[in-house]
Amino acid sequence: MELSQFSEAVGNLEEDKVTELLKTFVESNPGLEEAQKVVSACQEGMEIVGKNFEDGEYFVGDLIYAGEILKNATDMLKPLIGGAHNENVGKVVVGTVKGDLHDIGKNIFISMAGAVGFEVHDLGIDQSSESFVEKIKEVDPQIVGMSGVLTLAIDAMKETVDAIKEANLRNNVKIIIGGNPVTKEACEYVGADTFTTNAQEGVKICKKWVIHE
Repeated sequence: MELSQFSEAVGNLEEDKVTELLKTFVESNPGLEEAQKVVSACQEGMEIVGKNFEDGEYFVGDLIYAGEILKNATDMLKPLIGGAHNENVGKVVVGTVKGDLHDIGKNIFISMAGAVGFEVHDLGIDQSSESFVEKIKEVDPQIVGMSGVLTLAIDAMKETVDAIKEANLRNNVKIIIGGNPVTKEACEYVGADTFTTNAQEGVKICKKWVIHE
């Protein structure tokens, strides 16, 4: 079975085909190394999805759907890979900041991050700086993600980062912000480590952070 089949099926949003391929693969009683290669191949399918989205061939709903396909695929492979897949590669606390009710981009990020092994704690929308601080204290994540689509979200992000500093938690976490109004200048103003307007890119950044720890 060619690994590219998995990548292409995920990339083409062929959920039934992905399931069929995985069932056949699991029934062949593969080894751990083979299973890990299939996980990687499925994850590479998300890169196809991301490119198709950038090219205008896919839409937001397709990104969410692809994230669900990938999550289901990794769930099917869990019995084979156990902890070796880095079942929990790291913890991320994510939320849409206070005053903003948008969550599509956040949900795409959450779906993709969960699919590659992150333990994601979703605060939801319209979250105060106190909510972020409380959750950080509770779950001790390596990464905090803040999302916002409205321009006012930038100030709310800064308030949240300031609150994290005041709680003496800033040195414990990496902070990534995302959303339409986010720019390099906004990132510097907010005091975040980095920014992105692309959920897939955001997940890649987070993976690099935890791998390099």
